[in-house]
Amino acid sequence: MTVDDNTNDSVVEANRLLKDIQSFEFVFLLFLMKSILGIINDLSQALQKDDQEIANAMALVNTCKEQLLYMRNDEGFDLLVDKVLSFCVHHIEVINMDETYVAHGRLHRNTHKKTNRHRYKVELFFVVIDSYLIELNDRFNETITELLICLVSLIPNDSFAAFDKEKLLRLAQLYPQDFTKQDLLALEDQLDIYIHYMRSRSDFSQLQSISDLAKKMVEKRLHQVFQYVYLLIELALVLPVATASVERAFSAMNIIKSSLRNRMGDQWLNDSLVVYIEKQVFSCIDNETIMTRFKV
Repeated sequence: MTVDDNTNDSVVEANRLLKDIQSFEFVFLLFLMKSILGIINDLSQALQKDDQEIANAMALVNTCKEQLLYMRNDEGFDLLVDKVLSFCVHHIEVINMDETYVAHGRLHRNTHKKTNRHRYKVELFFVVIDSYLIELNDRFNETITELLICLVSLIPNDSFAAFDKEKLLRLAQLYPQDFTKQDLLALEDQLDIYIHYMRSRSDFSQLQSISDLAKKMVEKRLHQVFQYVYLLIELALVLPVATASVERAFSAMNIIKSSLRNRMGDQWLNDSLVVYIEKQVFSCIDNETIMTRFKV
């Protein structure tokens, strides 16, 4: 293939892409995604913040579901189409929603008979919105939502203002393999002593996150005193709250367990993932300290 052939192919591909982005369907999908991302943006931001945002995030999940359901009706579709038509009127060929839909690059006789309205409303508009609703319902089902709401009671900011004994007991019940019936009884008594102690100590009054609380408890050796509460804190810290955290973990897994390391065991993989994902923490530790610790 000559240089001229490569150039011609590039020109053809560029013209095809230009034609695609100047189509009504491309603009419709662009405006549809803009509307949906506008609805879920606040939720996405809240899920990527510290654990004190969990309560707000849970409220935003329900709000997002309600807004997506509201957008899904006839009025929402017509409003979106009006925005698209307004944008296209001077630059892009406008279509009639009641005419027969013709796929890009196909002749009328080779297409199934359906209107543009059916194509854009049923096959695009409804399908895209429904996929987001399914995703929200799967990631935040009733059990997960209850789990996260209960977890809020562990957050120490504002002198443990969010503390709720009943919710923490319920949180423990959601982990039956970690808390036996006897453990739950001990936890119930321990929670009263724990919250009284924490609110009476000035060095715990400025904590902002569950991770801060865990560090301070270990520093003061209180993780041995309030062992059942600390177990709840440990479970809360390993809970993948944010969607972004889960996605980062899977991305990291693809990097760590590559084709050259396909025999890596689960424990070695877990250890490597922790170091990779939390590299900002481990970057503060010099190699000499690590070698001394493990006597390499």
